[in-house]
Amino acid sequence: MSYSPKLSSGFTFAKNRSAFISPQSGMCSFCTQDCNGTCELAQAAVLGAQTVYPTTTGNNQIASEKDYPIDFSHFNINGRVFGAQGANETQDEATIFNVNLERTYGFIHPVRMAMPVILPALIKLNWQDYFAGAAMAGVTCVIGEHARNNEPNLKIDNGKVTDFPLLKKALDCFNRYDRGYGQIVLQCNVDDDLMGVPKIAMEKYGAKAIEIKFGQAAKGTQPVIQVKDLETAFVKQQQGNLVFPDPSDPSVQKAYHDGVCPNFYTYGRLPLWTENSIMAHITKLRDMGAQNIYFKMAGYDRMDIERVLRMACEAQVDMVTFDGAGGGSGYSPSKMMNEWSLPTVCLEDVVVRICEQLKSEGFFLPAMVMTGGFASEDQVFKGLAYGDGHILGIGLCRASMAAAMTGKTIGEQIKTGNVPERFKPYGSTIEEIFCDLPDLRALYGIEANQFPTGAIGVFSYLNKIAFGLKHFAALNRKFNMDLLDKSDLIPLTSEARALMANEWFEPLKK
Repeated sequence: MSYSPKLSSGFTFAKNRSAFISPQSGMCSFCTQDCNGTCELAQAAVLGAQTVYPTTTGNNQIASEKDYPIDFSHFNINGRVFGAQGANETQDEATIFNVNLERTYGFIHPVRMAMPVILPALIKLNWQDYFAGAAMAGVTCVIGEHARNNEPNLKIDNGKVTDFPLLKKALDCFNRYDRGYGQIVLQCNVDDDLMGVPKIAMEKYGAKAIEIKFGQAAKGTQPVIQVKDLETAFVKQQQGNLVFPDPSDPSVQKAYHDGVCPNFYTYGRLPLWTENSIMAHITKLRDMGAQNIYFKMAGYDRMDIERVLRMACEAQVDMVTFDGAGGGSGYSPSKMMNEWSLPTVCLEDVVVRICEQLKSEGFFLPAMVMTGGFASEDQVFKGLAYGDGHILGIGLCRASMAAAMTGKTIGEQIKTGNVPERFKPYGSTIEEIFCDLPDLRALYGIEANQFPTGAIGVFSYLNKIAFGLKHFAALNRKFNMDLLDKSDLIPLTSEARALMANEWFEPLKK
Protein backbone atom coordinates (compact mmCIF):
# COMPACT_ATOMS: atom_id res chain seq x y z
CA MET A 1 0.00 0.00 0.00
CA SER A 2 1.04 3.65 -0.41
CA TYR A 3 0.67 6.36 2.22
CA SER A 4 1.35 9.18 -0.24
CA PRO A 5 -1.48 11.13 -1.89
CA LYS A 6 -2.28 10.70 -5.55
CA LEU A 7 -1.22 13.36 -8.06
CA SER A 8 -4.41 15.21 -7.21
CA SER A 9 -4.57 17.58 -4.30
CA GLY A 10 -6.09 20.58 -2.62
CA PHE A 11 -2.61 22.13 -2.89
CA THR A 12 -3.14 22.69 -6.61
CA PHE A 13 -6.77 21.70 -7.30
CA ALA A 14 -5.26 19.02 -9.53
CA LYS A 15 -7.28 15.86 -10.17
CA ASN A 16 -6.48 12.43 -11.55
CA ARG A 17 -8.66 11.76 -14.55
CA SER A 18 -8.90 7.99 -14.09
CA ALA A 19 -10.30 5.98 -11.20
CA PHE A 20 -7.42 3.56 -11.74
CA ILE A 21 -4.26 4.82 -10.02
CA SER A 22 -0.74 3.43 -9.89
CA PRO A 23 -0.07 3.37 -6.14
CA GLN A 24 3.68 3.96 -6.34
CA SER A 25 3.70 6.98 -8.66
CA GLY A 26 0.26 8.40 -7.95
CA MET A 27 -0.34 8.66 -11.72
CA CYS A 28 -3.36 7.32 -13.54
CA SER A 29 -2.42 3.76 -14.50
CA PHE A 30 -3.80 4.50 -17.99
CA CYS A 31 -2.40 7.86 -19.16
CA THR A 32 -3.76 9.09 -22.46
CA GLN A 33 -2.49 11.69 -24.91
CA ASP A 34 -5.88 13.40 -25.24
CA CYS A 35 -6.02 14.38 -21.54
CA ASN A 36 -6.68 18.11 -21.17
CA GLY A 37 -4.29 18.55 -18.25
CA THR A 38 -5.94 18.01 -14.88
CA CYS A 39 -3.28 16.24 -12.76
CA GLU A 40 -0.15 17.67 -11.15
CA LEU A 41 2.07 16.38 -13.99
CA ALA A 42 0.02 18.26 -16.56
CA GLN A 43 0.11 21.42 -14.47
CA ALA A 44 3.90 21.10 -14.15
CA ALA A 45 4.18 20.71 -17.93
CA VAL A 46 2.65 24.17 -18.30
CA LEU A 47 3.50 26.04 -15.07
CA GLY A 48 6.91 24.52 -14.41
CA ALA A 49 8.96 25.11 -11.26
CA GLN A 50 6.30 27.14 -9.48
CA THR A 51 4.18 23.99 -9.06
CA VAL A 52 6.66 22.80 -6.40
CA TYR A 53 4.64 25.19 -4.20
CA PRO A 54 0.89 25.23 -3.58
CA THR A 55 -1.07 27.30 -6.08
CA THR A 56 -3.98 27.67 -3.68
CA THR A 57 -2.43 29.89 -1.00
CA GLY A 58 -3.54 33.47 -0.42
CA ASN A 59 -6.96 33.24 1.19
CA ASN A 60 -6.47 29.59 2.10
CA GLN A 61 -4.57 27.48 4.59
CA ILE A 62 -2.52 24.48 3.53
CA ALA A 63 -1.76 21.25 5.42
CA SER A 64 -0.32 17.85 4.62
CA GLU A 65 -2.60 15.36 2.87
CA LYS A 66 -0.48 12.30 3.62
CA ASP A 67 -2.10 9.51 5.63
CA TYR A 68 0.80 8.73 7.96
CA PRO A 69 1.07 5.16 9.26
CA ILE A 70 0.88 6.38 12.87
CA ASP A 71 -0.77 9.35 14.57
CA PHE A 72 -2.65 10.12 17.79
CA SER A 73 -5.73 8.25 16.55
CA HIS A 74 -3.74 5.08 17.31
CA PHE A 75 -4.35 5.81 20.99
CA ASN A 76 -7.50 5.95 23.06
CA ILE A 77 -7.78 7.85 26.33
CA ASN A 78 -7.74 5.85 29.54
CA GLY A 79 -10.28 6.34 32.34
CA ARG A 80 -10.31 5.72 36.09
CA VAL A 81 -13.04 5.40 38.69
CA PHE A 82 -11.22 5.67 42.03
CA GLY A 83 -9.58 8.55 43.86
CA ALA A 84 -8.75 12.14 42.98
CA GLN A 85 -5.26 13.48 42.27
CA GLY A 86 -4.79 17.23 42.48
CA ALA A 87 -8.09 17.89 44.26
CA ASN A 88 -9.71 17.03 47.55
CA GLU A 89 -11.33 13.63 47.30
CA THR A 90 -14.90 14.80 47.82
CA GLN A 91 -17.78 14.71 45.39
CA ASP A 92 -18.29 18.46 45.67
CA GLU A 93 -14.66 19.32 44.91
CA ALA A 94 -13.52 16.60 42.49
CA THR A 95 -15.40 18.11 39.54
CA ILE A 96 -14.46 19.28 36.06
CA PHE A 97 -14.79 22.86 37.30
CA ASN A 98 -11.84 22.30 39.63
CA VAL A 99 -9.46 20.95 36.97
CA ASN A 100 -6.51 23.34 36.89
CA LEU A 101 -5.47 24.05 33.30
CA GLU A 102 -3.08 26.90 34.09
CA ARG A 103 0.57 26.56 33.12
CA THR A 104 3.59 28.76 33.86
CA TYR A 105 6.91 28.89 32.02
CA GLY A 106 9.95 31.16 31.77
CA PHE A 107 13.33 31.23 33.52
CA ILE A 108 13.73 34.96 34.24
CA HIS A 109 10.33 36.45 33.39
CA PRO A 110 7.59 33.88 34.12
CA VAL A 111 4.59 33.78 31.79
CA ARG A 112 1.26 32.36 32.95
CA MET A 113 -1.19 30.77 30.54
CA ALA A 114 -4.83 30.04 31.30
CA MET A 115 -4.64 26.70 29.50
CA PRO A 116 -1.93 24.42 28.03
CA VAL A 117 -2.17 25.79 24.48
CA ILE A 118 -0.30 28.27 22.31
CA LEU A 119 -1.17 29.74 18.91
CA PRO A 120 1.95 29.23 16.73
CA ALA A 121 3.39 31.65 14.21
CA LEU A 122 1.15 33.21 11.56
CA ILE A 123 0.94 36.54 9.76
CA LYS A 124 -1.67 35.85 7.09
CA LEU A 125 -5.45 35.72 6.69
CA ASN A 126 -7.31 37.05 9.76
CA TRP A 127 -4.22 37.53 11.92
CA GLN A 128 -5.81 40.44 13.78
CA ASP A 129 -8.46 38.24 15.42
CA TYR A 130 -6.00 35.34 15.79
CA PHE A 131 -3.85 37.45 18.12
CA ALA A 132 -6.77 39.17 19.84
CA GLY A 133 -8.49 35.85 20.51
CA ALA A 134 -5.28 34.46 22.02
CA ALA A 135 -5.21 37.32 24.53
CA MET A 136 -8.88 36.76 25.39
CA ALA A 137 -8.26 33.05 25.94
CA GLY A 138 -5.13 33.79 27.97
CA VAL A 139 -2.58 31.96 25.83
CA THR A 140 0.68 32.80 24.07
CA CYS A 141 0.69 33.54 20.33
CA VAL A 142 3.40 34.19 17.76
CA ILE A 143 3.70 36.69 14.88
CA GLY A 144 5.12 34.84 11.88
CA GLU A 145 8.47 35.35 10.17
CA HIS A 146 8.88 37.74 7.22
CA ALA A 147 6.09 39.99 8.54
CA ARG A 148 7.95 42.89 6.93
CA ASN A 149 7.09 41.48 3.50
CA ASN A 150 3.41 42.12 4.34
CA GLU A 151 4.09 45.77 5.21
CA PRO A 152 3.20 48.18 2.38
CA ASN A 153 4.65 51.14 4.34
CA LEU A 154 7.94 49.51 5.33
CA LYS A 155 10.84 51.97 5.48
CA ILE A 156 14.47 50.90 5.15
CA ASP A 157 17.62 52.94 5.67
CA ASN A 158 21.10 51.52 5.05
CA GLY A 159 19.74 48.00 4.97
CA LYS A 160 17.86 48.27 8.27
CA VAL A 161 14.13 48.58 8.91
CA THR A 162 13.30 52.01 10.36
CA ASP A 163 9.50 52.02 10.22
CA PHE A 164 7.21 48.98 10.47
CA PRO A 165 3.62 50.07 11.29
CA LEU A 166 2.16 46.58 10.74
CA LEU A 167 4.21 45.27 13.64
CA LYS A 168 2.67 47.79 16.01
CA LYS A 169 -0.80 46.78 14.81
CA ALA A 170 -0.05 43.10 15.41
CA LEU A 171 1.27 43.71 18.91
CA ASP A 172 -1.68 45.96 19.72
CA CYS A 173 -4.14 43.23 18.68
CA PHE A 174 -2.93 41.18 21.65
CA ASN A 175 -2.05 43.97 24.06
CA ARG A 176 -5.49 45.59 23.77
CA TYR A 177 -7.07 42.50 25.36
CA ASP A 178 -4.15 41.34 27.52
CA ARG A 179 -5.52 40.13 30.88
CA GLY A 180 -2.26 38.98 32.41
CA TYR A 181 -2.04 35.59 30.73
CA GLY A 182 0.04 34.59 27.74
CA GLN A 183 2.41 36.68 25.67
CA ILE A 184 2.69 37.84 22.06
CA VAL A 185 5.99 36.79 20.51
CA LEU A 186 7.71 37.95 17.33
CA GLN A 187 9.24 35.19 15.22
CA CYS A 188 12.36 36.26 13.32
CA ASN A 189 14.25 34.38 10.65
CA VAL A 190 17.75 35.10 9.39
CA ASP A 191 16.56 37.79 6.95
CA ASP A 192 14.60 39.54 9.69
CA ASP A 193 17.70 39.54 11.91
CA LEU A 194 19.89 41.01 9.16
CA MET A 195 17.33 43.75 8.55
CA GLY A 196 17.27 44.75 12.24
CA VAL A 197 13.67 43.66 12.86
CA PRO A 198 14.23 42.45 16.46
CA LYS A 199 15.86 45.76 17.42
CA ILE A 200 13.11 48.00 16.06
CA ALA A 201 10.43 45.63 17.38
CA MET A 202 11.68 45.97 20.95
CA GLU A 203 13.02 49.52 20.98
CA LYS A 204 10.30 51.25 18.95
CA TYR A 205 7.21 49.05 19.31
CA GLY A 206 7.64 47.46 22.73
CA ALA A 207 7.93 43.78 21.78
CA LYS A 208 9.08 41.70 24.74
CA ALA A 209 9.73 38.27 23.26
CA ILE A 210 11.52 36.86 20.20
CA GLU A 211 11.22 33.41 18.64
CA ILE A 212 14.33 32.17 16.83
CA LYS A 213 13.52 29.92 13.92
CA PHE A 214 15.36 26.69 13.19
CA GLY A 215 12.55 25.48 10.93
CA GLN A 216 9.14 23.88 11.07
CA ALA A 217 7.63 20.76 9.59
CA ALA A 218 5.74 22.43 6.78
CA LYS A 219 8.79 24.33 5.57
CA GLY A 220 12.02 22.48 6.12
CA THR A 221 13.87 24.94 3.91
CA GLN A 222 13.02 28.58 3.43
CA PRO A 223 10.59 29.52 0.65
CA VAL A 224 11.43 30.29 -2.95
CA ILE A 225 8.93 32.72 -4.47
CA GLN A 226 8.76 33.70 -8.12
CA VAL A 227 8.99 37.43 -8.86
CA LYS A 228 7.15 38.77 -11.88
CA ASP A 229 9.61 41.33 -13.32
CA LEU A 230 12.92 43.18 -12.94
CA GLU A 231 11.38 46.14 -11.12
CA THR A 232 9.78 43.92 -8.47
CA ALA A 233 13.02 41.96 -8.14
CA PHE A 234 14.84 45.24 -7.34
CA VAL A 235 12.26 46.09 -4.66
CA LYS A 236 12.58 42.64 -3.06
CA GLN A 237 16.36 42.93 -3.06
CA GLN A 238 16.17 46.35 -1.38
CA GLN A 239 13.94 44.81 1.28
CA GLY A 240 16.79 42.50 2.21
CA ASN A 241 15.79 39.38 0.32
CA LEU A 242 18.14 37.21 -1.70
CA VAL A 243 17.06 37.42 -5.36
CA PHE A 244 18.24 35.07 -8.12
CA PRO A 245 19.44 36.01 -10.63
CA ASP A 246 20.84 39.26 -9.18
CA PRO A 247 18.70 42.15 -10.56
CA SER A 248 21.53 44.63 -9.87
CA ASP A 249 23.89 42.75 -12.21
CA PRO A 250 24.19 44.69 -15.54
CA SER A 251 24.36 41.46 -17.53
CA VAL A 252 21.09 40.28 -15.94
CA GLN A 253 19.48 43.65 -16.69
CA LYS A 254 20.58 43.41 -20.32
CA ALA A 255 19.26 39.85 -20.59
CA TYR A 256 15.93 41.01 -19.16
CA HIS A 257 15.58 43.84 -21.67
CA ASP A 258 16.65 41.49 -24.49
CA GLY A 259 13.90 39.05 -23.43
CA VAL A 260 16.29 36.21 -22.51
CA CYS A 261 16.42 36.52 -18.73
CA PRO A 262 15.28 33.51 -16.64
CA ASN A 263 12.62 33.85 -13.96
CA PHE A 264 13.46 35.88 -10.86
CA TYR A 265 13.06 34.24 -7.45
CA THR A 266 13.43 35.42 -3.89
CA TYR A 267 14.93 32.97 -1.43
CA GLY A 268 14.90 33.01 2.35
CA ARG A 269 18.32 32.50 3.89
CA LEU A 270 18.81 29.23 5.77
CA PRO A 271 19.51 29.33 9.51
CA LEU A 272 23.05 28.10 10.11
CA TRP A 273 23.38 28.46 13.86
CA THR A 274 26.19 27.08 15.98
CA GLU A 275 26.42 26.91 19.76
CA ASN A 276 28.60 30.03 19.82
CA SER A 277 26.58 32.07 17.35
CA ILE A 278 23.23 31.28 18.96
CA MET A 279 24.53 32.22 22.41
CA ALA A 280 25.91 35.50 21.08
CA HIS A 281 22.62 36.24 19.31
CA ILE A 282 20.53 35.53 22.40
CA THR A 283 22.81 37.71 24.53
CA LYS A 284 22.37 40.51 22.01
CA LEU A 285 18.58 40.11 22.03
CA ARG A 286 18.49 40.27 25.82
CA ASP A 287 20.67 43.37 25.78
CA MET A 288 18.11 44.94 23.44
CA GLY A 289 15.38 44.24 25.98
CA ALA A 290 14.03 40.77 25.18
CA GLN A 291 12.42 39.34 28.31
CA ASN A 292 11.70 35.91 26.86
CA ILE A 293 13.40 33.84 24.15
CA TYR A 294 11.68 31.08 22.18
CA PHE A 295 12.90 28.48 19.66
CA LYS A 296 10.90 27.03 16.76
CA MET A 297 12.09 23.60 15.65
CA ALA A 298 10.80 20.71 13.56
CA GLY A 299 11.17 16.99 13.00
CA TYR A 300 14.72 17.09 11.70
CA ASP A 301 17.30 14.39 12.34
CA ARG A 302 17.20 13.22 15.97
CA MET A 303 20.79 14.27 16.58
CA ASP A 304 19.84 17.79 15.45
CA ILE A 305 16.88 17.79 17.83
CA GLU A 306 19.14 16.88 20.73
CA ARG A 307 21.66 19.55 19.74
CA VAL A 308 18.98 22.24 19.62
CA LEU A 309 17.64 21.20 23.02
CA ARG A 310 21.11 21.33 24.53
CA MET A 311 21.52 24.83 23.08
CA ALA A 312 18.17 25.81 24.57
CA CYS A 313 19.15 24.52 28.01
CA GLU A 314 22.51 26.27 27.98
CA ALA A 315 20.96 29.57 26.88
CA GLN A 316 17.98 29.32 29.27
CA VAL A 317 15.51 29.57 26.39
CA ASP A 318 11.99 29.83 27.78
CA MET A 319 10.07 27.69 25.27
CA VAL A 320 10.81 25.39 22.34
CA THR A 321 8.00 24.57 19.91
CA PHE A 322 8.35 21.41 17.81
CA ASP A 323 6.30 21.23 14.61
CA GLY A 324 5.60 17.74 13.28
CA ALA A 325 4.66 16.43 9.86
CA GLY A 326 0.96 16.67 9.22
CA GLY A 327 0.69 20.31 10.19
CA GLY A 328 1.17 23.40 8.12
CA SER A 329 -0.57 26.62 7.17
CA GLY A 330 1.76 28.74 5.11
CA TYR A 331 3.43 28.96 1.73
CA SER A 332 5.18 25.60 1.65
CA PRO A 333 6.12 23.12 -1.09
CA SER A 334 3.43 20.51 -1.56
CA LYS A 335 5.68 17.46 -1.48
CA MET A 336 7.69 18.90 1.37
CA MET A 337 4.53 19.12 3.45
CA ASN A 338 3.60 15.55 2.64
CA GLU A 339 6.91 13.77 2.42
CA TRP A 340 9.40 15.06 4.95
CA SER A 341 9.84 15.24 8.71
CA LEU A 342 8.77 13.05 11.61
CA PRO A 343 5.02 12.64 12.11
CA THR A 344 4.00 14.61 15.18
CA VAL A 345 3.55 11.70 17.58
CA CYS A 346 6.93 10.26 16.55
CA LEU A 347 8.58 13.64 16.93
CA GLU A 348 7.09 13.96 20.40
CA ASP A 349 8.42 10.53 21.33
CA VAL A 350 11.93 11.64 20.34
CA VAL A 351 11.63 14.96 22.19
CA VAL A 352 10.38 13.32 25.38
CA ARG A 353 13.17 10.73 25.44
CA ILE A 354 15.81 13.41 24.88
CA CYS A 355 14.23 15.50 27.67
CA GLU A 356 14.49 12.53 30.01
CA GLN A 357 18.16 12.13 29.12
CA LEU A 358 18.93 15.83 29.63
CA LYS A 359 17.07 15.90 32.92
CA SER A 360 19.09 12.92 34.15
CA GLU A 361 22.22 14.94 33.31
CA GLY A 362 21.05 17.76 35.55
CA PHE A 363 19.81 20.22 32.91
CA PHE A 364 16.91 22.58 33.59
CA LEU A 365 14.61 22.25 30.60
CA PRO A 366 12.66 24.93 28.73
CA ALA A 367 8.92 24.57 28.33
CA MET A 368 8.19 22.18 25.46
CA VAL A 369 5.30 22.60 23.03
CA MET A 370 4.18 20.18 20.33
CA THR A 371 2.29 21.29 17.25
CA GLY A 372 1.42 19.76 13.88
CA GLY A 373 -2.10 18.67 13.03
CA PHE A 374 -3.82 19.17 16.40
CA ALA A 375 -7.39 20.47 16.24
CA SER A 376 -9.62 18.86 18.91
CA GLU A 377 -9.56 18.40 22.67
CA ASP A 378 -8.93 14.64 22.50
CA GLN A 379 -5.82 15.23 20.38
CA VAL A 380 -4.61 17.94 22.77
CA PHE A 381 -5.11 15.64 25.76
CA LYS A 382 -3.26 12.80 24.03
CA GLY A 383 -0.37 15.11 23.13
CA LEU A 384 -0.07 16.33 26.71
CA ALA A 385 -0.34 12.82 28.16
CA TYR A 386 2.23 11.37 25.76
CA GLY A 387 4.63 14.05 26.99
CA ASP A 388 5.00 12.33 30.38
CA GLY A 389 5.25 15.69 32.12
CA HIS A 390 7.77 17.16 29.65
CA ILE A 391 5.23 18.79 27.29
CA LEU A 392 3.78 22.02 28.70
CA GLY A 393 1.40 22.79 25.87
CA ILE A 394 0.03 22.02 22.42
CA GLY A 395 0.08 24.39 19.45
CA LEU A 396 -3.26 24.96 17.71
CA CYS A 397 -2.50 26.91 14.55
CA ARG A 398 -4.70 26.14 11.54
CA ALA A 399 -7.71 25.29 13.70
CA SER A 400 -7.49 28.60 15.60
CA MET A 401 -7.17 30.53 12.35
CA ALA A 402 -10.18 28.66 10.99
CA ALA A 403 -12.10 29.85 14.06
CA ALA A 404 -10.88 33.41 13.47
CA MET A 405 -12.00 33.36 9.83
CA THR A 406 -15.38 31.70 10.32
CA GLY A 407 -16.16 33.72 13.45
CA LYS A 408 -15.59 36.91 11.47
CA THR A 409 -17.61 35.72 8.45
CA ILE A 410 -20.57 34.49 10.50
CA GLY A 411 -20.53 37.69 12.57
CA GLU A 412 -20.72 39.78 9.42
CA GLN A 413 -23.63 37.68 8.16
CA ILE A 414 -25.51 38.10 11.43
CA LYS A 415 -25.00 41.88 11.38
CA THR A 416 -26.56 42.10 7.91
CA GLY A 417 -29.54 39.97 8.98
CA ASN A 418 -28.38 36.98 6.95
CA VAL A 419 -28.22 34.46 9.81
CA PRO A 420 -26.93 31.08 8.56
CA GLU A 421 -29.61 28.38 8.77
CA ARG A 422 -27.36 26.29 11.03
CA PHE A 423 -27.49 28.95 13.76
CA LYS A 424 -31.05 30.27 13.49
CA PRO A 425 -32.29 28.03 16.36
CA TYR A 426 -29.97 29.97 18.70
CA GLY A 427 -31.33 33.42 17.88
CA SER A 428 -30.79 36.33 15.51
CA THR A 429 -28.15 38.50 17.20
CA ILE A 430 -24.46 38.13 17.98
CA GLU A 431 -25.24 38.14 21.71
CA GLU A 432 -27.68 35.25 21.26
CA ILE A 433 -25.76 33.15 18.74
CA PHE A 434 -22.19 33.36 20.10
CA CYS A 435 -22.87 31.16 23.09
CA ASP A 436 -19.67 31.77 25.07
CA LEU A 437 -20.06 35.56 25.17
CA PRO A 438 -21.20 35.34 28.82
CA ASP A 439 -17.79 33.88 29.68
CA LEU A 440 -16.10 36.80 27.89
CA ARG A 441 -18.33 39.34 29.63
CA ALA A 442 -17.37 37.78 32.96
CA LEU A 443 -13.73 38.58 32.12
CA TYR A 444 -14.05 41.98 30.42
CA GLY A 445 -17.48 43.36 31.29
CA ILE A 446 -20.39 44.30 29.05
CA GLU A 447 -18.00 45.79 26.45
CA ALA A 448 -17.23 42.21 25.34
CA ASN A 449 -20.46 42.35 23.31
CA GLN A 450 -18.64 44.73 20.95
CA PHE A 451 -15.50 42.62 20.50
CA PRO A 452 -14.67 41.47 16.94
CA THR A 453 -16.55 38.26 16.20
CA GLY A 454 -13.44 36.66 14.71
CA ALA A 455 -11.65 37.09 18.05
CA ILE A 456 -14.77 35.86 19.87
CA GLY A 457 -14.59 32.83 17.57
CA VAL A 458 -11.01 32.09 18.61
CA PHE A 459 -11.91 32.51 22.29
CA SER A 460 -14.95 30.26 21.91
CA TYR A 461 -13.01 27.57 20.06
CA LEU A 462 -10.28 27.54 22.72
CA ASN A 463 -12.96 27.60 25.43
CA LYS A 464 -14.32 24.41 23.90
CA ILE A 465 -10.84 22.86 23.91
CA ALA A 466 -10.42 23.80 27.59
CA PHE A 467 -13.83 22.43 28.55
CA GLY A 468 -13.11 19.14 26.76
CA LEU A 469 -9.68 18.85 28.40
CA LYS A 470 -11.30 19.19 31.82
CA HIS A 471 -13.65 16.32 31.03
CA PHE A 472 -10.81 13.98 29.97
CA ALA A 473 -8.69 14.96 32.97
CA ALA A 474 -11.56 14.38 35.41
CA LEU A 475 -12.26 11.07 33.67
CA ASN A 476 -8.77 10.00 34.75
CA ARG A 477 -9.28 11.51 38.23
CA LYS A 478 -6.48 14.00 37.55
CA PHE A 479 -7.30 17.60 38.38
CA ASN A 480 -4.06 19.26 37.35
CA MET A 481 -2.39 19.15 33.93
CA ASP A 482 0.98 18.42 35.55
CA LEU A 483 -0.28 14.95 36.45
CA LEU A 484 -0.91 13.69 32.92
CA ASP A 485 1.36 10.91 31.64
CA LYS A 486 1.43 7.94 29.25
CA SER A 487 -0.63 5.84 31.66
CA ASP A 488 -3.57 7.98 30.54
CA LEU A 489 -3.30 6.51 27.03
CA ILE A 490 -4.25 3.11 25.58
CA PRO A 491 -2.25 2.05 22.49
CA LEU A 492 -4.61 0.49 19.96
CA THR A 493 -2.18 -0.73 17.28
CA SER A 494 1.13 -2.52 17.06
CA GLU A 495 2.70 0.71 15.80
CA ALA A 496 1.46 2.59 18.86
CA ARG A 497 2.69 -0.11 21.22
CA ALA A 498 6.09 -0.18 19.51
CA LEU A 499 6.43 3.58 19.75
CA MET A 500 5.61 3.61 23.46
CA ALA A 501 8.05 0.74 24.05
CA ASN A 502 10.86 2.58 22.23
CA GLU A 503 10.93 -0.10 19.52
CA TRP A 504 9.61 1.96 16.61
CA PHE A 505 12.91 3.70 15.70
CA GLU A 506 16.15 2.02 14.90
CA PRO A 507 18.73 2.56 17.66
CA LEU A 508 20.19 6.05 17.35
CA LYS A 509 23.71 5.86 15.94
CA LYS A 510 26.28 8.25 17.31
